[in-house]
Amino acid sequence: MKEEQAFQEEKQQNVSTEEAAETSQQEEPVNEAAALEDQESETELTKLRAQVEEHQQRFLRAQADFDNFRRRTLKEKEDLAKYASMKLVTELVPVLDNFERALATAPQGAESESFSKGVEMIFRQFESVLQAEGVAAMNSVGQPFNPDFHQAIMQVESEEHEEGIVVEEVQKGYMLKDKVLRPAMVKVSM
Repeated sequence: MKEEQAFQEEKQQNVSTEEAAETSQQEEPVNEAAALEDQESETELTKLRAQVEEHQQRFLRAQADFDNFRRRTLKEKEDLAKYASMKLVTELVPVLDNFERALATAPQGAESESFSKGVEMIFRQFESVLQAEGVAAMNSVGQPFNPDFHQAIMQVESEEHEEGIVVEEVQKGYMLKDKVLRPAMVKVSM
């Protein structure tokens, strides 16, 4: 019986050895397939990560573009509200000039004095309405010539002023808030 038991054990060992050999031969293709599958999934994962990164960058750029658009339209809206009356005021400034000229050449006399006072009152009212809109006359005489605010129509010799100083204002310039509505026409010393 011992011999039989030994024979059975030896047979089992042989079978185990054969099964192990077969299993290792079968596992080899399975391991290769699994490694190939892992490599493909790594490649796919890398591609997906790159796509996610690209989409993230696109999203951030789109969001920045939208923020810039929103700020720009808000500024344009504010500027439009601030300078909405610019066209009307530009057309009214020559009327203001004509009022000033009329007052400067008003004839003297008893009847004309009351007429002049009435016109002067209208002029002051007109001037105050324009000031309420943000229109202000420029003070140019004695200031250095600045092409942003002045339009030089003539150069004159002057002993009082040094070169490049506004000597005389031929036509007033006006500002609408912080923009030049009309540059002043001036004579500049040389």
